[in-house]
Amino acid sequence: MKIYEADKIRNIALLGHGGCGKTTLTEAALYTGKVVNRIGKVEDGNTISDFDKEEIARKISINTSVVPMEWEQHKINFIDTPGYFDFIGEVQSSIKVAGGLIILVDATSGIEVGTEKAWDYAEDKKKPTFMFINKMDRENADFDKVLNQLREKFGKKIAPFQIPLGEKENFIGNINVVKMIAKEYDGKNCIEKAIPEDKMSEVLEIREMLMESVAESDEALLEKYFAGEEFTQEEIQEGLRKGILSGDIVPVLCGATIKNIGLHSLLNMINDYSPSPMDMPPKEGKHPHKGDVVERTLESNQPFSAQVFKTIVDPYIGKISIFKVISGTLKADMEVLNANKDAKEKISNLFLLRGKNQIEINEVKAGDIAAAAKLQHTVTGDTLCSINDPVLYSGIEFALPQLYLAVEPKARGDEEKISSGLQRLAEEDPSFSFERNAETKQTLIRGQGELHIRVITSKLKNKFGVEVELSDAIVPYRETIKGKSDVQGKHKKQSGGHGQYGDVKIRFEPSQEEFEFAEEIFGGSVPKSYIPAVEKGLRECLEKGSLAGYPVVNLKATLYDGSYHDVDSSEMAFKIAASLAFKKGMEAAKPVLLEPIVKAEVLVPEEYMGDIMGDLNKRRGRILGMEPQPKGMQLVVAEVPQSEMFKYANDLRSLTQARGSFTMEFVRYEEAPQMISEKVVEAANAAKE
Repeated sequence: MKIYEADKIRNIALLGHGGCGKTTLTEAALYTGKVVNRIGKVEDGNTISDFDKEEIARKISINTSVVPMEWEQHKINFIDTPGYFDFIGEVQSSIKVAGGLIILVDATSGIEVGTEKAWDYAEDKKKPTFMFINKMDRENADFDKVLNQLREKFGKKIAPFQIPLGEKENFIGNINVVKMIAKEYDGKNCIEKAIPEDKMSEVLEIREMLMESVAESDEALLEKYFAGEEFTQEEIQEGLRKGILSGDIVPVLCGATIKNIGLHSLLNMINDYSPSPMDMPPKEGKHPHKGDVVERTLESNQPFSAQVFKTIVDPYIGKISIFKVISGTLKADMEVLNANKDAKEKISNLFLLRGKNQIEINEVKAGDIAAAAKLQHTVTGDTLCSINDPVLYSGIEFALPQLYLAVEPKARGDEEKISSGLQRLAEEDPSFSFERNAETKQTLIRGQGELHIRVITSKLKNKFGVEVELSDAIVPYRETIKGKSDVQGKHKKQSGGHGQYGDVKIRFEPSQEEFEFAEEIFGGSVPKSYIPAVEKGLRECLEKGSLAGYPVVNLKATLYDGSYHDVDSSEMAFKIAASLAFKKGMEAAKPVLLEPIVKAEVLVPEEYMGDIMGDLNKRRGRILGMEPQPKGMQLVVAEVPQSEMFKYANDLRSLTQARGSFTMEFVRYEEAPQMISEKVVEAANAAKE
């Protein structure tokens, strides 16, 4: 593949609900561009972009895949993203580097949740967008119905650039309203024909609407329009392109990717109307050391800079970093700087990726997407740049993980393998995280949903040879006391030789501090040298409370009396005496179980508010407030016991048809209700047996 300048490059991310045909579109595009000699099928596991074992087994896209092709002296980099919400991180990193977006809509289903989410991303990031109504050959396909839905939901900027030629099983092509030509497809070729008479009035009506958009793009064209003059084809294309780039026009196209109907038109429209990197404003970053604002353009004399947006970890090939070149030129064997890590990287081999296939290249220019293998320090989101002219770009924002599950090895001794495998997979997918909880002795995986976590555990097995089991996360309860107690702890042991003797009297009471130790010894009843041993003995006891063995907090212990033996007393004897006093003192001072409380912020469409509030109440939550948000959303703020929230992601998804999201953070511990406390104590006692 030849090297392309920025004005001939189009970076296009494919978005949409799962199953709307994004992967099949890339297959049909490659077939149309004569890159492959047949259109692969997702269900057969033979597509270019779904090459991962997990994707083939599950018959869905899990990873972002870059699929470059050449079309009419242009290079189009299709970025095929997953439609399932568990893999949202892949979509977020793809949008960061895409110039334009194509949102696919299933002609039989119309607007789905994935369509709405894709639209929101496009609006938030202000990316020029096309709508492609796919599966027009299906029995229940209805172009007009879907078009009306799109206009009602997303506004007047939705503009049909095509209407279908034929319908359902007789769908054979489309009529290009802009160029006033009909295009008929036979699965391989595209034949241009005159517009059928019975379609002409509909075409002219839509065309008039587009001409209004052209007129609004420029003052001179507006005057021409009101004077009743015809626009030239160049004026029409330029006016429409301006409207698309500004986001004022969203073209609607149609086709049937599995039959390769509509792909020639789509590829031509990508070249004609979607942005090249040259249409983008200069990219701003910061100097990594000085913090000054640095601006990079696509001029040929600019120093090299790029951003990594995807990492593939393979135990055999090693790590592959996929990046978009933002300025300058990168050549094989160049040494560059990773501005995030302040470390040098050697680009030993440079290639394009088409799915998993590597196409070796010697250089890549600004605006294009390429990959390099075996970079030592680089992860997703990092900036690579010229060593002499460094720049650091803003990172990629990933959705916070929402579901918590514990992962345990099936075979003993595999803990180390799990940790290193998860570390490598987190490099590949920053939208999940993991941690080892020292208190509960669990490794916790945080993911976007259950499917996301299951895919991670499956990758652990297939890529790193370690099998794991998933279980619920253990709640880190605490114990404390509500009352006061005054107890004696006496340790006396007499056997041949030295004996052991320690005797303490301690008052226990609640405290605002995590642990307070005080002493009120008069007359040396406990020698000063043994007092630190008493405190140490108590501190060690704090790790396991008397109720259910959880750490003890908010406790004050006052050593006020005791006795000792000149020969038999020792630090160890007083430590043991303190532990005996602790056990007695806790039991006598009304011990209670504390549960962690989190602050949850739940963002949902207004129509689901009743269900959400009812569900949070069922979880023993306290609603703190509601705040209206843009686009008809509401933010519900509540405090909820953590034990009720580990799997909230799944329930929220089903309650809101995946339209809701939430974040949570720990705020404090509170006394657990008796019913909960009894269950936890019972479970702890059963575990001891």
